[in-house]
Amino acid sequence: MRPSGVDAARVDTSGVATRGRFSGLFQRWLKRRIPAASQVRLNHRQIFIIPTRAGLALLLLLGVMLIGAINYQNSLVYAVTFLLGSLFWVSLHHTYRNLASLELHASGSHAVFAGEAAPLHIRLLAPRHEHQALTLSWPQTQPQRLDVGKDSDTRVDLYHPTQQRGWFSPGRLRIETRYPLGWFVAWSLVDLDWKVLVYPKPLSVPLPPRRRAGAEEGDQPLGEGVDDFQGLRNYQPGDSRRRLDWRAYSRGQGLHSKVFAEPVQDTLWLDLDQTPGADLEQRLSYLCGWVMQLEQQSRPYGLLIGGTSFGPAVGEQQRDQCLRALALYGRPA
Repeated sequence: MRPSGVDAARVDTSGVATRGRFSGLFQRWLKRRIPAASQVRLNHRQIFIIPTRAGLALLLLLGVMLIGAINYQNSLVYAVTFLLGSLFWVSLHHTYRNLASLELHASGSHAVFAGEAAPLHIRLLAPRHEHQALTLSWPQTQPQRLDVGKDSDTRVDLYHPTQQRGWFSPGRLRIETRYPLGWFVAWSLVDLDWKVLVYPKPLSVPLPPRRRAGAEEGDQPLGEGVDDFQGLRNYQPGDSRRRLDWRAYSRGQGLHSKVFAEPVQDTLWLDLDQTPGADLEQRLSYLCGWVMQLEQQSRPYGLLIGGTSFGPAVGEQQRDQCLRALALYGRPA
Protein backbone atom coordinates (compact mmCIF):
# COMPACT_ATOMS: atom_id res chain seq x y z
CA MET A 1 0.00 0.00 0.00
CA ARG A 2 1.45 3.34 -1.02
CA PRO A 3 1.53 6.16 1.54
CA SER A 4 -0.81 9.07 0.92
CA GLY A 5 0.46 12.52 0.00
CA VAL A 6 0.24 13.71 3.60
CA ASP A 7 2.07 10.63 4.89
CA ALA A 8 4.79 11.05 2.25
CA ALA A 9 5.23 14.68 3.23
CA ARG A 10 5.56 13.66 6.89
CA VAL A 11 8.19 11.06 5.99
CA ASP A 12 10.13 13.61 3.93
CA THR A 13 9.94 16.25 6.69
CA SER A 14 11.08 13.72 9.27
CA GLY A 15 14.04 12.72 7.08
CA VAL A 16 15.11 16.33 6.61
CA ALA A 17 14.85 16.99 10.35
CA THR A 18 16.92 13.88 11.12
CA ARG A 19 19.62 14.89 8.67
CA GLY A 20 19.62 18.41 10.12
CA ARG A 21 20.08 17.13 13.68
CA PHE A 22 22.85 14.78 12.58
CA SER A 23 24.60 17.58 10.69
CA GLY A 24 24.36 19.84 13.74
CA LEU A 25 25.82 17.17 16.02
CA PHE A 26 28.64 16.50 13.57
CA GLN A 27 29.49 20.20 13.29
CA ARG A 28 29.60 20.60 17.08
CA TRP A 29 31.82 17.52 17.40
CA LEU A 30 34.07 18.80 14.61
CA LYS A 31 34.31 22.22 16.27
CA ARG A 32 35.55 20.61 19.49
CA ARG A 33 38.00 18.32 17.70
CA ILE A 34 39.35 20.88 15.18
CA PRO A 35 38.67 24.38 16.57
CA ALA A 36 39.00 27.48 14.44
CA ALA A 37 42.51 28.94 14.35
CA SER A 38 44.65 31.07 12.06
CA GLN A 39 47.20 28.23 11.80
CA VAL A 40 46.87 24.46 12.09
CA ARG A 41 49.36 21.61 12.25
CA LEU A 42 47.77 18.33 11.22
CA ASN A 43 48.09 15.33 13.52
CA HIS A 44 46.21 12.10 14.27
CA ARG A 45 43.32 13.99 15.93
CA GLN A 46 42.61 16.03 12.82
CA ILE A 47 43.19 13.47 10.04
CA PHE A 48 40.53 11.00 8.93
CA ILE A 49 41.24 8.09 6.60
CA ILE A 50 39.09 5.43 4.92
CA PRO A 51 39.52 3.09 1.91
CA THR A 52 38.47 4.38 -1.47
CA ARG A 53 36.31 2.39 -3.90
CA ALA A 54 39.49 1.00 -5.42
CA GLY A 55 40.68 0.00 -1.95
CA LEU A 56 37.40 -1.73 -1.12
CA ALA A 57 37.48 -3.55 -4.45
CA LEU A 58 41.02 -4.72 -3.67
CA LEU A 59 39.89 -5.98 -0.25
CA LEU A 60 37.09 -7.94 -1.91
CA LEU A 61 39.54 -9.38 -4.44
CA LEU A 62 41.96 -10.35 -1.68
CA GLY A 63 39.16 -12.12 0.17
CA VAL A 64 38.24 -14.13 -2.94
CA MET A 65 41.90 -14.96 -3.60
CA LEU A 66 42.43 -16.09 -0.01
CA ILE A 67 39.41 -18.38 -0.15
CA GLY A 68 40.67 -19.84 -3.42
CA ALA A 69 44.17 -20.36 -2.00
CA ILE A 70 42.77 -22.14 1.06
CA ASN A 71 40.46 -24.27 -1.08
CA TYR A 72 43.12 -25.37 -3.59
CA GLN A 73 46.17 -25.08 -1.30
CA ASN A 74 47.97 -23.07 -3.97
CA SER A 75 51.20 -21.55 -2.63
CA LEU A 76 51.53 -19.04 -5.48
CA VAL A 77 48.07 -17.62 -4.80
CA TYR A 78 48.96 -17.42 -1.09
CA ALA A 79 52.10 -15.44 -1.95
CA VAL A 80 50.30 -13.01 -4.25
CA THR A 81 47.49 -12.51 -1.73
CA PHE A 82 49.80 -11.74 1.17
CA LEU A 83 51.99 -9.53 -1.03
CA LEU A 84 49.02 -7.42 -2.10
CA GLY A 85 47.73 -7.39 1.49
CA SER A 86 51.09 -6.09 2.69
CA LEU A 87 51.06 -3.34 0.05
CA PHE A 88 47.53 -2.43 1.10
CA TRP A 89 48.63 -2.09 4.74
CA VAL A 90 51.78 -0.11 3.90
CA SER A 91 49.83 2.28 1.65
CA LEU A 92 47.55 3.07 4.61
CA HIS A 93 50.52 4.43 6.58
CA HIS A 94 51.96 6.31 3.61
CA THR A 95 48.63 8.01 2.88
CA TYR A 96 48.31 9.13 6.49
CA ARG A 97 51.95 10.24 6.56
CA ASN A 98 51.38 12.38 3.50
CA LEU A 99 49.16 14.70 5.58
CA ALA A 100 50.68 14.32 9.04
CA SER A 101 52.74 17.29 10.34
CA LEU A 102 51.65 19.58 7.48
CA GLU A 103 51.20 23.18 8.68
CA LEU A 104 48.56 25.51 7.25
CA HIS A 105 48.66 29.27 7.91
CA ALA A 106 45.95 31.71 6.86
CA SER A 107 47.73 34.81 5.57
CA GLY A 108 44.72 37.08 5.11
CA SER A 109 42.61 38.44 2.28
CA HIS A 110 41.30 41.77 1.03
CA ALA A 111 37.82 43.20 0.65
CA VAL A 112 35.75 42.43 -2.47
CA PHE A 113 32.39 43.40 -3.90
CA ALA A 114 29.41 41.05 -3.64
CA GLY A 115 29.38 38.61 -6.52
CA GLU A 116 33.17 38.55 -6.84
CA ALA A 117 35.40 35.67 -5.79
CA ALA A 118 37.20 36.39 -2.53
CA PRO A 119 40.95 35.63 -2.71
CA LEU A 120 42.08 33.71 0.37
CA HIS A 121 45.83 33.45 0.89
CA ILE A 122 47.30 30.37 2.57
CA ARG A 123 50.83 29.20 3.39
CA LEU A 124 51.73 25.51 3.62
CA LEU A 125 54.86 24.43 5.49
CA ALA A 126 56.45 20.97 5.54
CA PRO A 127 58.96 20.86 8.43
CA ARG A 128 59.50 17.07 8.42
CA HIS A 129 59.01 15.64 4.97
CA GLU A 130 57.49 16.46 1.60
CA HIS A 131 53.78 16.18 0.90
CA GLN A 132 52.65 15.16 -2.57
CA ALA A 133 49.39 15.30 -4.52
CA LEU A 134 47.43 17.41 -2.03
CA THR A 135 43.97 18.69 -2.94
CA LEU A 136 42.40 21.79 -1.33
CA SER A 137 38.77 22.76 -1.88
CA TRP A 138 35.44 23.93 -0.54
CA PRO A 139 32.15 22.33 -1.64
CA GLN A 140 31.39 25.26 -4.02
CA THR A 141 34.87 25.53 -5.58
CA GLN A 142 37.11 23.67 -7.98
CA PRO A 143 39.79 21.57 -6.24
CA GLN A 144 43.33 22.88 -6.41
CA ARG A 145 46.16 20.33 -6.45
CA LEU A 146 49.74 20.96 -5.40
CA ASP A 147 52.89 19.46 -3.91
CA VAL A 148 54.73 20.83 -0.89
CA GLY A 149 58.46 20.20 -0.73
CA LYS A 150 60.34 19.58 2.50
CA ASP A 151 61.39 22.76 4.35
CA SER A 152 59.61 24.84 1.73
CA ASP A 153 57.15 27.71 2.18
CA THR A 154 54.38 27.21 -0.39
CA ARG A 155 51.93 30.06 -0.87
CA VAL A 156 48.58 29.44 -2.54
CA ASP A 157 45.70 31.74 -3.47
CA LEU A 158 42.30 30.08 -3.16
CA TYR A 159 39.09 31.71 -4.40
CA HIS A 160 35.61 31.41 -2.94
CA PRO A 161 32.47 33.02 -4.46
CA THR A 162 30.59 35.62 -2.41
CA GLN A 163 26.91 36.51 -2.56
CA GLN A 164 26.00 38.96 0.21
CA ARG A 165 27.62 42.02 1.76
CA GLY A 166 29.06 41.99 5.27
CA TRP A 167 31.60 39.73 6.86
CA PHE A 168 32.11 36.51 4.93
CA SER A 169 33.59 33.28 6.26
CA PRO A 170 34.21 30.48 3.73
CA GLY A 171 33.83 27.70 6.28
CA ARG A 172 36.00 24.63 6.68
CA LEU A 173 38.61 23.95 4.04
CA ARG A 174 38.94 20.32 2.96
CA ILE A 175 42.49 19.12 2.38
CA GLU A 176 42.88 15.55 1.18
CA THR A 177 45.30 13.12 -0.43
CA ARG A 178 45.09 9.72 -2.12
CA TYR A 179 48.84 9.34 -2.46
CA PRO A 180 50.55 6.96 -3.22
CA LEU A 181 48.31 4.23 -4.73
CA GLY A 182 44.80 5.65 -4.43
CA TRP A 183 43.59 2.82 -2.18
CA PHE A 184 42.95 5.20 0.75
CA VAL A 185 41.80 8.78 1.05
CA ALA A 186 43.03 10.84 4.01
CA TRP A 187 41.47 14.22 4.67
CA SER A 188 40.96 16.95 7.22
CA LEU A 189 38.44 19.77 7.59
CA VAL A 190 40.26 22.82 8.93
CA ASP A 191 38.74 26.15 9.88
CA LEU A 192 41.44 28.78 9.31
CA ASP A 193 39.24 31.55 10.71
CA TRP A 194 39.19 33.64 7.53
CA LYS A 195 37.04 36.79 7.57
CA VAL A 196 36.56 38.78 4.37
CA LEU A 197 34.74 42.10 4.18
CA VAL A 198 32.28 42.08 1.27
CA TYR A 199 31.06 45.43 -0.05
CA PRO A 200 27.65 45.81 -1.73
CA LYS A 201 27.59 45.14 -5.44
CA PRO A 202 28.11 48.54 -7.12
CA LEU A 203 25.45 49.59 -9.63
CA SER A 204 26.36 52.05 -12.36
CA VAL A 205 23.64 54.75 -12.39
CA PRO A 206 23.79 58.54 -12.92
CA LEU A 207 24.94 60.56 -9.92
CA PRO A 208 22.21 62.17 -7.79
CA PRO A 209 21.69 65.96 -7.86
CA ARG A 210 24.09 67.98 -5.71
CA ARG A 211 22.82 68.52 -2.15
CA ARG A 212 24.00 70.88 0.49
CA ALA A 213 24.38 69.68 4.06
CA GLY A 214 24.97 71.24 7.46
CA ALA A 215 25.18 74.99 6.57
CA GLU A 216 22.86 78.00 6.65
CA GLU A 217 22.12 80.03 3.57
CA GLY A 218 25.07 82.21 2.65
CA ASP A 219 27.58 80.29 4.76
CA GLN A 220 30.66 78.99 3.04
CA PRO A 221 32.24 76.47 5.43
CA LEU A 222 35.23 74.68 3.96
CA GLY A 223 35.71 70.93 3.81
CA GLU A 224 38.47 68.80 2.40
CA GLY A 225 38.41 68.99 -1.36
CA VAL A 226 40.56 69.33 -4.46
CA ASP A 227 40.48 73.03 -5.44
CA ASP A 228 42.07 75.54 -3.01
CA PHE A 229 45.45 74.79 -1.41
CA GLN A 230 45.24 75.34 2.37
CA GLY A 231 48.60 74.13 3.65
CA LEU A 232 50.34 70.97 4.88
CA ARG A 233 49.57 68.41 7.52
CA ASN A 234 51.39 65.35 8.84
CA TYR A 235 51.00 62.29 6.64
CA GLN A 236 48.15 59.97 7.62
CA PRO A 237 47.71 56.38 6.40
CA GLY A 238 45.37 56.40 3.41
CA ASP A 239 46.43 59.82 2.06
CA SER A 240 46.83 59.88 -1.70
CA ARG A 241 50.41 59.73 -2.93
CA ARG A 242 49.63 62.51 -5.38
CA ARG A 243 49.16 64.88 -2.43
CA LEU A 244 52.47 64.13 -0.69
CA ASP A 245 54.98 67.00 -0.45
CA TRP A 246 58.05 65.23 -1.79
CA ARG A 247 60.13 68.41 -1.83
CA ALA A 248 59.79 68.91 1.91
CA TYR A 249 60.50 65.21 2.43
CA SER A 250 63.73 65.46 0.38
CA ARG A 251 64.84 68.37 2.60
CA GLY A 252 64.46 66.18 5.70
CA GLN A 253 61.36 67.97 6.99
CA GLY A 254 59.31 64.80 7.31
CA LEU A 255 56.46 63.41 5.25
CA HIS A 256 53.50 65.77 4.82
CA SER A 257 50.32 65.82 2.78
CA LYS A 258 48.95 68.79 0.90
CA VAL A 259 45.52 69.92 2.09
CA PHE A 260 43.01 71.36 -0.34
CA ALA A 261 39.56 72.73 0.47
CA GLU A 262 36.37 73.84 -1.17
CA PRO A 263 32.99 75.07 0.09
CA VAL A 264 31.00 72.32 1.73
CA GLN A 265 27.85 73.43 -0.09
CA ASP A 266 29.56 72.43 -3.37
CA THR A 267 30.25 68.94 -2.08
CA LEU A 268 28.06 66.07 -3.27
CA TRP A 269 26.41 64.43 -0.26
CA LEU A 270 25.13 60.86 -0.52
CA ASP A 271 22.23 60.16 1.82
CA LEU A 272 20.83 56.66 2.31
CA ASP A 273 17.42 58.00 3.33
CA GLN A 274 17.11 59.97 0.08
CA THR A 275 18.48 57.29 -2.22
CA PRO A 276 15.89 55.66 -4.54
CA GLY A 277 15.60 51.91 -4.82
CA ALA A 278 13.23 48.97 -4.49
CA ASP A 279 14.79 47.77 -1.23
CA LEU A 280 17.66 48.43 1.15
CA GLU A 281 20.17 46.29 -0.74
CA GLN A 282 19.51 48.12 -4.01
CA ARG A 283 19.91 51.51 -2.33
CA LEU A 284 23.20 50.41 -0.79
CA SER A 285 24.35 49.21 -4.22
CA TYR A 286 23.49 52.63 -5.69
CA LEU A 287 25.53 54.34 -2.97
CA CYS A 288 28.42 51.97 -3.53
CA GLY A 289 28.42 52.72 -7.26
CA TRP A 290 28.31 56.48 -6.62
CA VAL A 291 31.26 56.29 -4.21
CA MET A 292 33.34 54.50 -6.84
CA GLN A 293 32.33 57.01 -9.55
CA LEU A 294 33.22 60.00 -7.39
CA GLU A 295 36.57 58.49 -6.48
CA GLN A 296 37.40 57.94 -10.14
CA GLN A 297 36.51 61.58 -10.82
CA SER A 298 38.44 62.81 -7.71
CA ARG A 299 35.35 64.73 -6.62
CA PRO A 300 34.84 65.32 -2.87
CA TYR A 301 31.76 63.76 -1.35
CA GLY A 302 30.16 62.96 1.96
CA LEU A 303 28.04 60.02 3.12
CA LEU A 304 25.09 60.09 5.51
CA ILE A 305 24.07 56.65 6.72
CA GLY A 306 22.50 55.38 9.92
CA GLY A 307 22.87 58.72 11.71
CA THR A 308 26.61 58.85 10.95
CA SER A 309 28.36 61.12 8.48
CA PHE A 310 31.65 60.57 6.67
CA GLY A 311 33.53 63.40 5.01
CA PRO A 312 33.33 65.47 3.00
CA ALA A 313 36.63 64.28 1.54
CA VAL A 314 38.16 62.30 -1.29
CA GLY A 315 40.86 59.64 -1.30
CA GLU A 316 41.52 56.05 -0.29
CA GLN A 317 40.72 56.61 3.38
CA GLN A 318 37.37 58.26 2.62
CA ARG A 319 36.50 55.55 0.08
CA ASP A 320 37.37 52.70 2.46
CA GLN A 321 35.41 54.27 5.34
CA CYS A 322 32.32 54.73 3.20
CA LEU A 323 32.45 51.27 1.63
CA ARG A 324 32.93 49.67 5.04
CA ALA A 325 29.94 51.56 6.42
CA LEU A 326 27.82 50.40 3.47
CA ALA A 327 28.98 46.79 3.85
CA LEU A 328 28.23 46.58 7.58
CA TYR A 329 25.04 48.66 7.70
CA GLY A 330 22.52 46.64 9.68
CA ARG A 331 25.02 43.77 10.04
CA PRO A 332 27.16 42.71 13.02
CA ALA A 333 30.45 44.58 13.10
